[in-house]
Amino acid sequence: MAEDIDIDIDDLERRMKGAMESLRHEFSSLRTGRASASMVEPVQVEAYGQMTPINQLGTVNVPEPRMVTINVWDKGMVGKVEKAIRESGLGINPQTNGTIIMLPIPELNEERRRELTKVAAQYAEHARVAIRNVRRDGMDRIKKGKANGMPEDDQKFWETAVQELTDKMIAQVDQALESKQAEIMQV
Repeated sequence: MAEDIDIDIDDLERRMKGAMESLRHEFSSLRTGRASASMVEPVQVEAYGQMTPINQLGTVNVPEPRMVTINVWDKGMVGKVEKAIRESGLGINPQTNGTIIMLPIPELNEERRRELTKVAAQYAEHARVAIRNVRRDGMDRIKKGKANGMPEDDQKFWETAVQELTDKMIAQVDQALESKQAEIMQV
C-alpha cells in the first residue's frame, strides 16, 4: 500500500524554481534609473479586442542609457499604447513623435528608490509564499503516505528533504532581493 504514495522531489523543486523565475521577471520590470526594454514587458494594451503585450505591437529599443523607444507598427494603436504606459504605474511620461513613443527615464530620487526597495521586498515575499505553498503540498503528500502506511523513517527522510529544498530556495529569494535592493539604492 505504501508504494501508492509518490513523493516527487524533482517536481517540487521545479515548481519552486518557477517561483524564482517569476521573481526574477518581476525584478527585471522594476526601474532602477537605467533604461531597459524589459521595463515595458508587463504593460498590456487593449488591442484588437484583447490584452496584448507592448512588444507584440511594436519594436522596443534602448537607443541610449536613459531612453526607451517603442516604434508602434499600427499607427491606430499609438494612442492606446501611450495611454497604457501612462496608466501602468511605471512613473514615466511618454512622448509621441509619429509612430515612435519615447520614454525618457528620469533620475530616481532617494524617496522613489526607497519605495522601489519596498516593492522589491513585496515581490520577494510573494515568491516566499509561493515556495511555502509548494512545501505544504509536499508535506501533505507525505502525510497521506503516513496515513497509507509509509514507514516512519521514510516519512522523516522526505520531510527533511522537502524542508532542506524549501530553505535553499528561500535563501535564493533573500539573496536576489538583497542584490536588487543594492542595485536600486546605487546612485
